[in-house]
Amino acid sequence: MKIKNKKKPRIIIMSGYGLNCEEETKFAFDWAGGSADIVHINDLIKKPKMLKEYQIMVFPGGFSYGDDTGSGKAYANKFKNHLSKELEEFLSHDTLLIGICNGFQIITNLGIVPGALTYNKNGKYIDRWVDLKPVGKSPWLKGIKNISLPIAHGEGRYIKEKKVKNLAVAFKYTKGEIYDFQNLESNPNGSESDIAGVLAYNGRVLGLMPHPERAMFFHQSPLWQTKKQKSRKIPKGGMSLQIFKNAINYFDKREAREGVISLTASESMSKHRNRYFKQ
Repeated sequence: MKIKNKKKPRIIIMSGYGLNCEEETKFAFDWAGGSADIVHINDLIKKPKMLKEYQIMVFPGGFSYGDDTGSGKAYANKFKNHLSKELEEFLSHDTLLIGICNGFQIITNLGIVPGALTYNKNGKYIDRWVDLKPVGKSPWLKGIKNISLPIAHGEGRYIKEKKVKNLAVAFKYTKGEIYDFQNLESNPNGSESDIAGVLAYNGRVLGLMPHPERAMFFHQSPLWQTKKQKSRKIPKGGMSLQIFKNAINYFDKREAREGVISLTASESMSKHRNRYFKQ
């Protein structure tokens, strides 16, 4: 089927009350081929039906409400109190959702993904790069091998939910080129089982502590000078570009099959209620 007037997948990036990585995240999705909008939570509360216009939802990084009541809790409560029905409807369709750093904390507090995030084992804020190994199956992770990304958080230590027996892990902290170059601890926040990110909704939902939107360019890596000296060919994009391309490609491929981007329900929300993490 020949597709005419191809539509770009639309991405809604939440903002407001201390979330501060929305611009970088918008750039990442736009560069990957999507059409991203930054929407303040109050604007979505006023016009909740606008969520139906989007295929990808993003809770970006930052410090929502200054972490005064615990990371992500206040923002999650505001979302839950005003938009829980719309969020459930959004997730009941063949959509994608990602929560990055503070966004990961928000979606754990919303119950979209299992587990909890608490203070780093050293009790300090950590700002550095880490090595990651993808271990799960997800549209977000296709074609990604070991990757290095930056982290910046004070409450990034992942704690498993005891009743969850088959946790779907997305990324694990591992030893890699950053570890070898800087001789730093591979799992700096002390997350259980080295978990850096988890999945839900059969892989359509991804929550992770590292910031892929901050690794979009080759020169953002702390190793870029070393790699530049070893190679004449300098890549245009950074390590994390594939994550955003995967999200866009997920809908491009579906459009190729169907001839139009649609939100065909894959599973009813009733099957997921209180067990969002089913794989």
